[in-house]
Amino acid sequence: MASHKPSEQRAYLRNMQNHRRHKLLTAKLSKELQQQLEIKRLPIRKGDTVKVLRGDKNIINYEGKVVAINRKTGKIAIEGLTRKKADGTPVYRWIHASKVMIIKLDLSDPKRKEIIDRKRKTREEYLKKKTEQTASNTQTTITQTTGVK
Repeated sequence: MASHKPSEQRAYLRNMQNHRRHKLLTAKLSKELQQQLEIKRLPIRKGDTVKVLRGDKNIINYEGKVVAINRKTGKIAIEGLTRKKADGTPVYRWIHASKVMIIKLDLSDPKRKEIIDRKRKTREEYLKKKTEQTASNTQTTITQTTGVK
């Protein structure tokens, strides 16, 4: 975001285009998925199984499938996580996407597999570049301290 003012940041989020809001609906992956896929987070999709990490004590550690996603508010509805209205009808409890962790991915879409592979490749390139950079930095500091070239 370009501004430091909270009011302008809120206005930016409120007026954001729908295709950009999708990036805000990102959640971290479980440790098993992180090791398996070699990436840390992914946008949530309908059909993913998630675990609630924050909220009321009666919903923490709740696991269920994502039923609906609201891009305007950045919240998701989870199967089985409901409350009752005054007339007794059940209504989904909407939870912000950043407060959940993805436990199981819905990989029925081949495009999502391509996205995961692309993210993995980008991360590997970044880590490779970073290790090369730190190796060259340590080599220059060694030559500077010893004075040997």
